[in-house]
Amino acid sequence: MTHLIQIRKQDFILHASGAIFWKNQSMLLIADVHLGKVTHFRKHGAAIPLIAAYENLEKLTEVVNYFQPKTVCFLGDLFHSVLNSEWEDFTKWVEYIKSNVILISGNHDIIPQYLFEDIDVKVLEELKINNFYFTHHPTEHDTLFNFCGHIHPGVKMRGIGRQVMRLACFFKTKNQMIFPAFGNFTGKYILEPTKEDEVFVLVDDEVIAVS
Repeated sequence: MTHLIQIRKQDFILHASGAIFWKNQSMLLIADVHLGKVTHFRKHGAAIPLIAAYENLEKLTEVVNYFQPKTVCFLGDLFHSVLNSEWEDFTKWVEYIKSNVILISGNHDIIPQYLFEDIDVKVLEELKINNFYFTHHPTEHDTLFNFCGHIHPGVKMRGIGRQVMRLACFFKTKNQMIFPAFGNFTGKYILEPTKEDEVFVLVDDEVIAVS
């Protein structure tokens, strides 16, 4: 279910949900949940089961209960669009978990900032802690290691029978880690790793290093 790696002498635990737990800071990092997306598409006629709207919060609850973090930091696109009924569920979730919550604003995060602040969610454009730089969009930095989301990375894997699977992954380069989308109703952008990149695919509730 998890895979431990070290980045700049810090311990990070990659979880099969698509989250990463920064052990030294007791901080849970999550990107691209896209809450409200299911309700948004159902409102516009898409035939999506209503239960799909609750699966993301259930998944969030499971990973928070597993790590018991001091802080939960969302790396953008927490909500997909404008307010809908899933906002009320999220406010109850924030109250339940008892962790500090930070949102690094993403391109889909258009809900007014004061609504987040009313429920004690801190909204930032970026965050720098020690040698690390947290953003929504992948961002190069001269000295800091960047954690980011936005592109929903995936890779193609070929099976024994020549079948091709497209799997979500953590995609690590020398100075950057791109998170898979945490949300269950998102696509994948297929990347082509170089020999220097590290790829950790999510498959069968496991995190597997394939590079």
